[in-house]
Amino acid sequence: MEVLSGLKSGQLLLIATGVVILGYVYTILSNPLRRIPGPWYTLWTYTILKYKVVTGKRPVWVHSLHEKYGTVVRISPTEVSIQDPTAVQQMYQIKGEFLKSQFYEAFLPGIKNVFSTTDVNYHRRHRRLLASEISESGLALHRDTVESKVRMTIENMAEEMETRGATDVYRWALYMATDVIGELSFGSSFRMLETKEENQYIKDLKSLGLAGGLRSTFPTLMKINQYIPLPILSLGMQVRDRMRLYATQSLGRHYKLVEEQGRNAKPTLLSKLYRASEDDQDTLPFEELREDAMSYIAAGSDTTTNTLTYLIWAVCKRPDIKAKLLAELSTLPDGFTDQDLRKLPYLENVIHESLRLYSAAPSGLPRVVPQGGATLAGHFIPGGYVVSAQAYSMHRNPAVYREPLKYDPSRWENPTKAMKDAFVPFGGGSRICIGLHLAKMELRLATARFFTRFPNATLSYLEGFTDKDMEPTMYFLMSPKKQRCLINAH
Repeated sequence: MEVLSGLKSGQLLLIATGVVILGYVYTILSNPLRRIPGPWYTLWTYTILKYKVVTGKRPVWVHSLHEKYGTVVRISPTEVSIQDPTAVQQMYQIKGEFLKSQFYEAFLPGIKNVFSTTDVNYHRRHRRLLASEISESGLALHRDTVESKVRMTIENMAEEMETRGATDVYRWALYMATDVIGELSFGSSFRMLETKEENQYIKDLKSLGLAGGLRSTFPTLMKINQYIPLPILSLGMQVRDRMRLYATQSLGRHYKLVEEQGRNAKPTLLSKLYRASEDDQDTLPFEELREDAMSYIAAGSDTTTNTLTYLIWAVCKRPDIKAKLLAELSTLPDGFTDQDLRKLPYLENVIHESLRLYSAAPSGLPRVVPQGGATLAGHFIPGGYVVSAQAYSMHRNPAVYREPLKYDPSRWENPTKAMKDAFVPFGGGSRICIGLHLAKMELRLATARFFTRFPNATLSYLEGFTDKDMEPTMYFLMSPKKQRCLINAH
């Protein structure tokens, strides 16, 4: 103490600075990821990564690092992003040795469902109960319901074009997807296509990505928020609580329906979870059922909405692509069904290309490297560290996709194995998106119905709408920055 008291303040400051610098140097030199390519600052700070997350630019930033450093890049002191298709298959393989990281539980704190859980057995049990109902064969029971919602959507668009001079594709796509998942999951929709008005529920859906991104990026602040409320974080928790309430109310309506109609009640995607029988040991307690219902509501709405919006926007911007699509659609019989649409190769290519460039979930899907470590794309990653692959970069890899930034459905006429392996709009492995078949059905029907009804569809510049409105914001999900897309067909 006598030595320190004899030092001048300037000397103390110099010593303190030296200690801090030595601390950073030690952190950098002792980090097992120091040999992984990446910016020097990612060895000791999470600040840049967190900033990119909360500004909705993480995928773009990570992709810029891949362009500079290659297929394997360090993005934080504990996380590595991978762009190599073979390594990505290893990370997301079916047997699931690379478990989901704590990111998912922080994304939805206090909620454990088929999406967010890091518990392998919990996920396996829930997915087993859910998978058959939402498989391609299971969805056959619901084709008419999806078709009716799509038709109602198109009629609402036509009406808006007459009264407003343009229709907001994003708005109606969101209402459609919301009503579809509501009807299929609970036996009754949220009636968005009927009321035609944005309510608190829709506002909450629109803010889910930002709210989840904040929660997963700043878990410590979320704990502090319980004692010292911070406005934006409190808003995120309010959204979570309201989503839980929506799920509870929807389940209540379904239970009432089952009580009234018994076994004659309309089958739903959650039927196996609802069904209780004496010899069925898989029936879930209400709390678990409610949490899965929440995941269906959220995942079944935003994802399809955004991809469909970008698909229609992209096709309307390119007359040659639209003409080719219209020529194929003209071969359809009157009263065509989804079964007819599945036979159209160019429609499938348009959907594939839209999923490639406008994946609803473009960001990284983090996994924890198993004990003992793993070698990925020639780099050893120690156990316990996090690896992730993002669809945004996988789908823009110039070594896999020729002219990767060009919207070109024809690239899918003869796709290479590398293209198929790198195509991950729904994730991969045992945690692949359970709703992918429903999403594809909605995209097929909505695209076909839209362009057969509005063959002259073009972009509208009404109310100051421009392509800048469509610049993507990417928290966990991608959406147009202004959350609107105006199209006219006059």
